Amino acid sequence: MPATHDQSPAERAAELREQINLHSYRYHVLDDPIISDGEYDALINELRAIETDHPDLVTPDSPTQRVGAQPASEFVKVRHAQPILSLAAAFDAAGVRAWYERIGKLIPAGAPVAFTVEPKIDGLTVVLTYEDGKLIQGATRGDGVIGEDITVNARTVKSIPLALLPGAPYPRRIAVRGEAYMPIDAFEKMNAAQLSAGERTYANPRNFAAGSLRQLDPRLTANRPLRVFCYAIIEWGAGPDGPDAPATQWQLLQTLKAIGFPVSDLSRRFESLDEVIAYIESYNDKRDTLNFEIDGMVIKLDDLRLSEQLGSVGNGPRGALAVKFPAREATTILKEVLVKVGRTGAITPNAVLEPVQLGGITISKATLHNFDDIARKDIRIGDRVIIKRAGDVIPYVAGPVVAARTGAECVIQPPVNCPYCDTALIRREGEVAVYCPNDECPGRLDRAIEHFVGRGAMDIEGLGTKIVAQLIDAELIGDVADLYALNKEDLLELDGFAEKKAQKLLDAIAASKQQTLDRVVFGLGIQHVGGVAAGALAAWYGSIDALLAATPDQLTGIDGVGPIIAESIVGWAGRASTRDLLTKLRQAGVNPSQEPRRAVVPVEGPFAGKTFVITGALSQSREEIAAWIEARGGKVSESVSKKTSYVVVGDAPGASKVTKATTLNIPMIGEDELRAL
Repeated sequence: MPATHDQSPAERAAELREQINLHSYRYHVLDDPIISDGEYDALINELRAIETDHPDLVTPDSPTQRVGAQPASEFVKVRHAQPILSLAAAFDAAGVRAWYERIGKLIPAGAPVAFTVEPKIDGLTVVLTYEDGKLIQGATRGDGVIGEDITVNARTVKSIPLALLPGAPYPRRIAVRGEAYMPIDAFEKMNAAQLSAGERTYANPRNFAAGSLRQLDPRLTANRPLRVFCYAIIEWGAGPDGPDAPATQWQLLQTLKAIGFPVSDLSRRFESLDEVIAYIESYNDKRDTLNFEIDGMVIKLDDLRLSEQLGSVGNGPRGALAVKFPAREATTILKEVLVKVGRTGAITPNAVLEPVQLGGITISKATLHNFDDIARKDIRIGDRVIIKRAGDVIPYVAGPVVAARTGAECVIQPPVNCPYCDTALIRREGEVAVYCPNDECPGRLDRAIEHFVGRGAMDIEGLGTKIVAQLIDAELIGDVADLYALNKEDLLELDGFAEKKAQKLLDAIAASKQQTLDRVVFGLGIQHVGGVAAGALAAWYGSIDALLAATPDQLTGIDGVGPIIAESIVGWAGRASTRDLLTKLRQAGVNPSQEPRRAVVPVEGPFAGKTFVITGALSQSREEIAAWIEARGGKVSESVSKKTSYVVVGDAPGASKVTKATTLNIPMIGEDELRAL
């Protein structure tokens, strides 16, 4: 609508903002524009001209403000209105039926039950908060309680409404959960442009989307073709006179769509579980036809009040379930096997592959687990091999395509000496791995440091693989304690470091001195001591010094610590190199302590009283699976014993654990069976 002669600049600007927001919604959300691009640009240009002449008329929700503000120095932490929960997972129809059988016992007899099914977008969770219909905050999920304020970046995403539409009643304050993603075709174009410009490329659309939204310079975010789908209301701030919140998930989706939020048109409502399963299974193959990545579908009880009454278990609501699609697979040629030394000295074989597309990313390397697994599967160099991605994340070699062999393939022989220090390798009784026993092996340093600075340990942001390699090559660090002796002058000598980047890394290193005892114990890389065992040891002893003085008998008295872990700890504590390292860490200010607890308070849940051992590759890391079990009242041990209730077996399990479980007649279950327990 053109301006009228009697309109003031303020009135015309308000009218233009309303028109542009409506047309933006029709274009970016409904894919149903009613004006041409030229007409849309004319409206934007007219509004921009008014705001240039009258700067006082610029509002935060103005469409002209999507271009991005000045760069921020860091992201501010924000607390969500309520916890942003994750979901329990199933992997097939049996898992879905088991989930419904569990919650069916809690649903009142005769209560009508319906379901809403939505795509599980593989993106970055965002929480968008509005007051009086205006976007006031965008935040990442973070740890579910505390996220990062990305408001200026969220404003640049064209499918995120800056102002809500009057399509349905909504309260004065509303917070919505969604998933930000990058369309696959846009991802491919952006990656090609990044490559041409000599800039960093991304492995998949999810990483690109996450990296784009977490740019400190929102002007860069504005140039990234991000989209968002919304699917949940986190806060409905209606007072006594405000509108009622939607009663069902299906009504919720329609409300979100009516007031301007993009909602996936793949969402469906069903009356029966059989219809739900059939719909989900239909997308197992069709997902590759979509222009965005999904790694499964989500089932929700449609009745939101019923879902709320069922409550939560662990870290997720009982009334919802994520159904993960099977791991993707492809075939390619195994060209070479490279050997790496892990932080504990374990020798790990890795496959070098002819590049192959798998699940939207190019894979040229994959894990081979161990040499026993290679021999068992008869994998040879030159083989055409099957590549899978565990949980759609970790690529691994599942086995050879024997029918494709030509006779030119070579059997893979395990090394006799360490490829880094030429020390004779050893193999401990009952273990599948071979080890380099040389504590000073140069092949171990980078892995030890990468483990120490990782998220599960000291969580030193900015210390990635490349920077660790730079520090080692420059002989600035010889062990993890040397990180705390770094100074700005050291870092400024390295490629890629300027004043700001150097100071940021030093600040992150300094902040890590405040990490808790369990993280330090885990970060020290004691063989067989994972995150679960580190937590038990920290809780029991309360300090590194107390742990150093522990005897094998004392250690095996702790739940989750068996003879193998105890022997490893005592051996580690008795080495002079360990004492020297701990002395350096204490002098640097890394010496956490806590009040020792001689017993861990049990968590109630379906796994109460049960002990699990995890072996092999699963859909998540061992620490994440262990946390999932513990949240349901179970205990996780590093070794199999008579106290073990179940051994959870993934791909390429440890032979010693499987053998011992068989000898002791302990049930061995897969991940699907674990989830269904």
